[in-house]
Formats: sequence, structure tokens, C-alpha cells
Amino acid sequence: MAKKLRKTLYDHFNCFLETYAPHGLYGRALTIMITPVVLLQILMAGIIIERYWDNVTKVLARSLSNEIGLLITLYQRSDKSDVALNDIKTLARQKLRMNFNYEHGTKLPEPLPSPFFSLFDSKIRYYLSTESDRPYWVNSAATNGQVEIRVQVEEGLIFKTSVDADRAHAVGTPLMLSFMVLSTLSLLAIAVVFMRNQIRPILDLTRAAQALGMGRDVMKFKPRGATEVRLAGEAFLDMKRRIARHVEQRTTMLAGVSHDLRTILTRFKLELAVLGDNPKVKLLRDDVNEMQQMLEDYMAFVRGDGGEQVSQLFVPDAVLGVAHGFGREAASIEISNLPQLNLHLKPNAFRRLLTNIIGNAVRYGNLVQISGETKDDRLWLYVDDNGPGIPESHREDVFRPFVRLDEARNLDKTGTGLGLAIALDIAQAHGGDIYLEDSALGGLRVAIKIPI
Repeated sequence: MAKKLRKTLYDHFNCFLETYAPHGLYGRALTIMITPVVLLQILMAGIIIERYWDNVTKVLARSLSNEIGLLITLYQRSDKSDVALNDIKTLARQKLRMNFNYEHGTKLPEPLPSPFFSLFDSKIRYYLSTESDRPYWVNSAATNGQVEIRVQVEEGLIFKTSVDADRAHAVGTPLMLSFMVLSTLSLLAIAVVFMRNQIRPILDLTRAAQALGMGRDVMKFKPRGATEVRLAGEAFLDMKRRIARHVEQRTTMLAGVSHDLRTILTRFKLELAVLGDNPKVKLLRDDVNEMQQMLEDYMAFVRGDGGEQVSQLFVPDAVLGVAHGFGREAASIEISNLPQLNLHLKPNAFRRLLTNIIGNAVRYGNLVQISGETKDDRLWLYVDDNGPGIPESHREDVFRPFVRLDEARNLDKTGTGLGLAIALDIAQAHGGDIYLEDSALGGLRVAIKIPI
């Protein structure tokens, strides 16, 4: 039971940290570095100040009480005349640096309430009671910076003494606290500068990885920082070179395969052209054309973006251009609220993504609505239709290549089952994603997310 309780408390503590701790590496690193320093400074300040106040105030209060006791003893041993009182007054002012006076025929004022958290007040009262055992009155918070003490020496005689505050209790505490605060702030400033310089190479590596994932140029990235960060940066550059070499080799191989297959299909077409235009030849010619189109689709899927370079693309122009290409279809296409954005995209790949998505919507619905918005530094494009839609249980399956389900609408023009698979591959190559949802039109909504 105790083990289960400890685990629960630990889980709660982790949950608290995940909720309220900084989410970025820079913030967390600063927290890890700064929190112990601040806590240690607070702890040391508390201990030092408490002991400093207690010890110094105790010594000063005892000394002041002894001095007052000495004046009372001198009076008791004198002839108690005014001359003796004046001698005591002179002694107090010259030797003890104490403002001293006496009054005849008066009484002590009403006691004042003790100030909150006043170590001196409690200690001087204790020592006055111990040393003199006479009625007294203490004002440790006088507005003139003095500490006033009155002692009833005997009936009708009051000794009035006052000293500067530094004679009664420790007054250097604010200076010591200021020094500790300044030292803490200096340590924090050093920590901030140090951590910023340590985190910047990690952020550079993160941005380079994100840029590579979206097909952008990362030639300016250079590993720097701590040894581990430099090793990670060098590993990233090695990975980038291996990926580039793999893509280049695959592109070269596909170019050769494509050339050889196209050569064979061209010979088929030439041979069919010699045979004339009878119905059987026409069927064969249609089969060859379909085979060539399927070959192009397969090659496009395997090739991916084909090494296309990223360039500026005005999103509304791309969407309108693709939508106008379906102008002869029976479906009605409505376009509204497109964000006016110029994004770094691979233009041909992005248009192919839109062609596959809009083409599926047009094929299965007679009303298609295209809209968009920007949210969380992302471009969101929505393609809604009033077609039959896709059951939620099949929505993940339609993104798999060559999967053909009834009403799945993942088919491209040749029916190879690559339509949504190609679109998803292009979106993810740009650092985005595609989601399928229910549409307000009653059919399917395809949501395309692309980083800005």
C-alpha cells in the first residue's frame, strides 16, 4: 500500500511538472540550473539572517541592559543627590554614548505593544527583567531612529535613556540582503547567457531537421556547440548525404526502367498503328494507353517528388488552377476564404496533391467546396463534397498504396489505388499531413495541413 501511495504521489508530481514546467528545452534547462541556486540562496539567507539577527541582537540587548544596570548601581551606591545624578548623566553621555536624563515625581507611561517579529524587543525586556528587576518601559520603534528605555529606579525617580538604533539591534540586514539578491541576479544572468549559447546549436539542428523533412535547403547548417551536439549535427549531415545519395541512385534507376518500358510501349503503339483502325486494334490501343498511364502513375509514386526544388508558390493561384482543370466535370466547385499566402513548396508536387484530392471529390460528388484558414502556424485547406463519404473504420486503409475499397475513393484516374497515397506522401514530404473527416455537405471532408 505504501509503495502504491509513493507511486501515486510520484505520478502526481510528474503530472504537475508536465503541466506547469516550461515546455521548451531552453526553459527547462534554465529551470534545472536556476532553481537549486535560488533555493540555496534563500536557505542560506534565512539561516544567516536568523543567526545574525539572533546573535547580534542578543549581544547588543545584553550590553545595553548591563549599561543601564550599571547606571542604576552607581546611583544606588551614591548619596542619591542631584550632584550624583548629574555625574551619572555625564558618565552616560561621555563614556557610554547614551542620551541620559532623569525625572522626579513621574510615572512610567503605559506599555507599548511589541512590534511584530522584533527580536530586540523580546530580548531587551528579558535582560531588563533579569538585570534590574525594576519596572521599565521600552519603545524600540521610535520615529527618530532612537531606542528609548525608561526604568523606575525608585518611587518617584525615572531614568530615561535613549541610544541610536545601531547600538540596540542589527541594522546591516538590508545591505546584506541586497548583496545576496545582487549576487543571485548575477548568477542568473550568467546562467541565462550560458544556457542560451548551449541551446542555440540544438535549435539550429532542430530547424535543419525540419527543413530537410520539408524538402528545403539546409546547406547553411554547420555543427557547433558541445561535443554531443556536434556529434548529433555531424550524424545529421551524414544522414542527409546518405539520403541524397539514395534518392539520386533510385532516380537514376527509375529513369532507366522508365526509358526501357516506354520504349517497349512505343513499339507496341507503332505496331498497332500499322494494323489499322479496326475495333480489335482500337481495344488493344486503349489497353496500351491505359498501361502507359498506369506506368506513369506507378513511376510517379515510387519517384516521389523527383528531386523537385522548393520555390515560392501563391496558394490561391495553385488551388484555382487545379480547380479550373475540372471545369468540364459534372460537379460544381465552389472556392472561398483561401488564405493569401506565398509558401515555400514544391509546385508540381503540391498541384498533384490538389489534383488527386479534388479529383476524388469531383468523381464522387456533384458539389465540391474548397476553403482554407491559417491556424497554429499551419495552412489548412478543406475539400468538402456531398458524395457517399468513407466509413470511419476504412479511413486509415485508403492511404495505403494499391488498396481499393468500395466507395473508398482512393483511386486515381487509372484506378491504381494510389490517389490518396500519393497525396499523403506529398503532404508529409512538406512536413504536413492529411485528415479525413465528415463533411457538413453530407460526404467527406479532406483536411490538408501544411506548415507555413
